[in-house]
Parts: sequence; structure tokens; C-alpha cells
Amino acid sequence: MQEKLHEECGVFGIYDNDNLDVVTSTYLALYALQHRGQESCGIAVNDDGVIRSYRDLGLVTDVFKPQVLEKLGSGKMAIGHCLYGTAESDKRENAQPMTIRHVKGQMAIANNGVVLNAYELRQKLELQGAIFHSTSDAELIAHMITRERLTAGSIEEAICNAMDKLYGVYSMLVMSPKKLIGVRDPLGMRPLSIGKCENSYVLASETAALDSMGAHFVRDVKPGEIVIIDENGLRSIEKHCGKKSHLCVFEFVYFARPDSVIEGTSVHLARQKMGEFLAKEHPVEADLVMGVPDSGNDAALGYANASGIPYGIGLIKNKYIGRTFILNTQKQRENAVRIKLNAIADIVRGKRIVLVDDSIVRGTTSARIVGMLREAGAKEVHMRISSPPFRYPCYFGTDIDSPERLIANNMTIPEIGKKIGVDSLGFLSLQNIVKVAENSDCQFCTGCFSGEYPLNVENAGKVSKFDRKISENND
Repeated sequence: MQEKLHEECGVFGIYDNDNLDVVTSTYLALYALQHRGQESCGIAVNDDGVIRSYRDLGLVTDVFKPQVLEKLGSGKMAIGHCLYGTAESDKRENAQPMTIRHVKGQMAIANNGVVLNAYELRQKLELQGAIFHSTSDAELIAHMITRERLTAGSIEEAICNAMDKLYGVYSMLVMSPKKLIGVRDPLGMRPLSIGKCENSYVLASETAALDSMGAHFVRDVKPGEIVIIDENGLRSIEKHCGKKSHLCVFEFVYFARPDSVIEGTSVHLARQKMGEFLAKEHPVEADLVMGVPDSGNDAALGYANASGIPYGIGLIKNKYIGRTFILNTQKQRENAVRIKLNAIADIVRGKRIVLVDDSIVRGTTSARIVGMLREAGAKEVHMRISSPPFRYPCYFGTDIDSPERLIANNMTIPEIGKKIGVDSLGFLSLQNIVKVAENSDCQFCTGCFSGEYPLNVENAGKVSKFDRKISENND
């Protein structure tokens, strides 16, 4: 169980009409999306219908050394992917984009999301002779599309037909020999934006990736929309459109970069709004407002602006801690927070501190940070959280674990406050968290807070017998 939540992945695609270096553009975009996935990454390049790809475990800078990028060559199109995987999916075969060879040609696919009926679809395909090399939903979707392509008149028609059978959350890119296609599920629970650089089009999980290559934002892909980019420009199929977006609210709380714009709202300003609501819901007399870097800083600034309490930096984050920080003993793990964060004693000594963070999962990291501030001389520590308490699992790709592992399911808020050692504790209300994106014409999925999901999750989480130990199988 992670102390911080993780999103499943980020995707990026480019269709070049300006002699751009599509490999370098994709590399830079993945670097900008690295926060969305740090387990594996990959790039697939389309050179006149021939697709070359490379994917591996690791950060973008670790996987794509100069010689690897050089071997990918050049092309008209490229798609890229960075993945955060659970312990079960942290294998090279689950890295994306996945490339497929079939009777109609080659195809590459990169997906962000979870197919809720994957178990049933996969079982049906296996009984028909399909072979799977990974546990990734991307491979399942690729099977669905290629089977539909046998009778469909085009790749986009095949994708549209496959969507009729897919039930779940997905924001994906598909690259065929001649087309770059972006697809968003009918509820739009994961973001996908369209950008343009001169005459070239790009698709990305966040607008920060567009900025990395100098593209300007055009619009978001609509929920249920299929966007097709080819030599004739951009067009779309809206057969599955019509429902209002139910974007995962944690895109604004934590997942997205603060310099991104999602559904028309600046993530940075949305987080400031969370802090403003927190100041109104949970006021306190204090001398300094500070955030837990980096995710708590924007909300802390909003809290300070609304409360009139000065904003300051009292914790410094070590920018050079890699994605994996493996320590052998419990004592080492308990002290690891001191390597990642350090308090500035001269700032916090003798002060009544309002400490703002985005969430509390188990509470262990929060307790260590509070202890660090106490040791540095903080007189009082009042913690404010810019999201409601986690009480329910997420079935849509965020690694919120079973309810029994969530501290808010085992303790009251005052009990949590006592456990982590603060003088007071306040969470943002469910009523206000859905109001933080003022410019967004969408609704939000808040299932992890409320237990009310926009999709039926009754059969979610089923696992193929091939992914279980022999002793766990019934046959």
C-alpha cells in the first residue's frame, strides 16, 4: 500500500505535417508526463506504415538513452506511454505502447484506464483461441479492435464497434499505418486533450505535454469521442458521445501537474480554491501556512490567501530522490522521510503552523512529517487536507486499496489527528471538492470518498485464473 496515491499512466501522440522530429517530441512529452507513471515507458514510431517501438521498465531518462532514440529513427507519427503499475503489473510485458501485427497491417496502442468487464471479455477471447502475453487491458483492447477490423471498413469503425463491448474507463491512442486516433470513454473519466503545432496535431493526457513541444491547446476530446487524425486533418466520430464527463476529481487534487489545464480549468487555480474552501471550513489561529511539497503547496497558498495567515516554506523536498527508494529495515523506512523532506527550523520554531497536504492514506508519512516539525520547534501543528477522507476503493485505475487499509475507515477524524500528532485536523468536504473547477462543465467521480460510482463496479476486479497461484484456483 502506497503512502501516496498513483495514477495509472500518461499518453501522448503526434501526427506530423511540418517535418518535426516526432521521436524527440514524444520523448519530451513523456518527460513532461513522467509524474503520471514511473514504472515503465515506451515509444512507437510509424515510418510510412512500418511501426518500430521500444518499451522497458524505468523512468523516461533511464529507458530512452540517445542510442535508443536514434534506433527508433523518424516517421510521420508516434505515440508514447508512461505507466504506473501495481505490484502485479510491474513487468516489462505490461509496458506500453503495445504493437500488434494482424491481417490488416500493424497497430500500436497506448491506454490509460481500466476495463471493468475485462475478465469476461478476456475469458471469451481465450476460449476462442486468443493468446495473451500480459495482464494489461491495452492488450485486451487491441484484441477487440483487431477482431472488429476483420469486418469493419476502417480502423475507426472497428474501434467504434469495440467500444460497444468495452465497459469501463479508458483514454487511449491507437496508431494504424495511416492514422492517429484518440479515444475517450463515454464518461470521460480520464483526461485527453488535443493540441496543434503549426499544421501538426498532438494528443496528450495533459496540456503540460503540449507545452513541452510548443504546441497550443485546441480542445479536450469529448467523452465518448473518437478523434481521427490523418493526411486530411482532424475529424471525429461521436456515436458514443452525449453523456457529461465524470472526470476523476483527483486529477485536480493530486494527479495532474499544476501547470496543466483540464476541462477548461487551471489545475493550479483549482488547488488554490481547495485551500480557500479549507480556510472557510476549518479556520484556526496560526502564524504560518505551509504545504507538504510539492502537492500541498498550491492549496496552502489558497488557505493563506483566504485566511490572511502568512504563507511560507517550512519544508524542503529533496529533488533528487528517484522513483524507487528501497530500504531494508523498518527503522530505515521510518527515517526515509528525513531524506525526502527536511524542516527549516528557523522558519517553524515557535510558530503555530497550518500544514496543508492533499490526502492521508495510512497516516504514517503524515505522522513523521508532523514529528519532524515538532522536533524543529513548531509550537502547534494544525493539519488541513485538500480532499475528503478516503473510505472506499477505486476501481478505475487509482491504487486506493481495500477499505480496511484506509485509516479513515478505522478511526474518526479526531482519532486520526491524535495518531498523527496534530493539534487539529480538517478535511475538505465532499460538497466543496466538486466546486473547485469553476470553469469546467463536467461532473466528477468521487467514489473513493462517497462510495457512489458512476459505473457499475459489481464485477470489477476479477482476475484471470492464469494470474493466480495454483492453490487459489478452484479447478
